[in-house]
Amino acid sequence: MASASTLPSLDEHPGVSYIMPVLNEEAHIKDAVLSVLGQEYDGPKEVVLALGPSTDCTNRIVAELQAHEPRLRSVTSPTGRTPAGLNLALQVSKHPVIVRVDAHTELEPHYTARAVETLRRTGAADVGGLMDAQGKTAFQRAVAAAYVSPLGLGGAAYHSGAPEGPAESAYLGVFRREVFNEVGLFEESLWRGQDWDMCLRLRQAGYDVWFDPELKVTYWPRASFGKLVRQFYAAGIWRAELARRHREGKSVRHFMPPLLVASLVGGASGVVLSATGATRHAPAWLKYLTAAAGLVPVLYGAGVAYASATMAGELGKPERVRMLVVLPGIHVSWGLGYLRGRLLGAAGTVDTSRRKS
Repeated sequence: MASASTLPSLDEHPGVSYIMPVLNEEAHIKDAVLSVLGQEYDGPKEVVLALGPSTDCTNRIVAELQAHEPRLRSVTSPTGRTPAGLNLALQVSKHPVIVRVDAHTELEPHYTARAVETLRRTGAADVGGLMDAQGKTAFQRAVAAAYVSPLGLGGAAYHSGAPEGPAESAYLGVFRREVFNEVGLFEESLWRGQDWDMCLRLRQAGYDVWFDPELKVTYWPRASFGKLVRQFYAAGIWRAELARRHREGKSVRHFMPPLLVASLVGGASGVVLSATGATRHAPAWLKYLTAAAGLVPVLYGAGVAYASATMAGELGKPERVRMLVVLPGIHVSWGLGYLRGRLLGAAGTVDTSRRKS
């Protein structure tokens, strides 16, 4: 089995290749690219964009940036799917350190320098840091607050923070190029969750995946409720697909949203049965069970109201009001997606939240 100690030592300032799959990101692509080009890092840099079949102005914006920046290259990604784009960009990149970047994100100025230092210091194959969710609108700020709360997403260190050390997965990821020769490229049949799958293969090969809270990436959440629920529905489906494929892909926290969905459905059914008198002649135990089930939606609603009042921290009333729909939107859509994925598999499910409309 390989070991992290088998990786050759890195130069102090090795060359860095940033790889970014891009599809319909006209609102974010310029800032994302400029945040990469503006990295305060002394080593050589290149940016390779994998351009999918965007239907907005993304590719035109990229062409304008390329006209003034020789370090910015692109390859065509016919499917526009994230893992395929990552692999295409990776294969034409040239430097020993690979930095995965998302078009919905912006890197802090010292991100690359810190990541390279952490790779050198720890001997890890992949390092990652905090997803610092931010918002430009009240809705986005509400979603951002949900991202960093255990009542919203929680769980993973890169959402809520944790001490520095080995981790299960890394957000985006800064990789040693050598490890791809051993464990292979990103799994293209996983249209979502390919980063977790890559981290699993690295750990199984004996390498360390490392979380460093000093690394921070600004992430811009989906800007509308419709896109949010479509994103999390797809995320739930693909997380279930990972659980179907890998024994290690299961966690207790993954079962909570689908359990919530089942409880809400059962509770609503109990209310209907009681209201229509369908349980009038039922045994006493069934009446009590139906009444108890009917309390679930009420208790969940109260919990959402409490969380909305406390999670938003210093945010204002507009964000707190929107949290009342953001939290159920995340929980229910992810839970429904997970149930669908466990029963039927991902079956080519597309995250339609990245479409222009």
